[in-house]
Amino acid sequence: MPHLRISHAAELLGVSDDTVRRWIDQGQLSAENDESGRQVIEGRQLAAFAQERAQSDRPQGTSARNAFTGLVTHVVSDTVMSSVELQCGPYRVMALVSTEAVKDLGLEPGVVATARIKATNVIIEGEHE
Repeated sequence: MPHLRISHAAELLGVSDDTVRRWIDQGQLSAENDESGRQVIEGRQLAAFAQERAQSDRPQGTSARNAFTGLVTHVVSDTVMSSVELQCGPYRVMALVSTEAVKDLGLEPGVVATARIKATNVIIEGEHE
């Protein structure tokens, strides 16, 4: 089972290294030292922790499990459809939505919004070391 350094775990969870260290100090996560003496977190434990956090953050009444909150960076609209771009941490999310929805939601650059995604096709790539 892979072990992840604190900095990598923090990046994957979208928090700071200090937050992960605080969770370790509070007993919410456990860490061990690798052969170089650096603290690492077992991958399976981190996955379970991430899943618990995601469940507690998910609003009731929706089947969409994938949510990305970020800053609207670009909106291009015509009379019917609009292209909306969000920067969600290091990830760019782009959506095509009705121009009516853009107006109703007040979407414009600088606004914080959440993209909820329910996809039928997802491509997953493994991380290669």
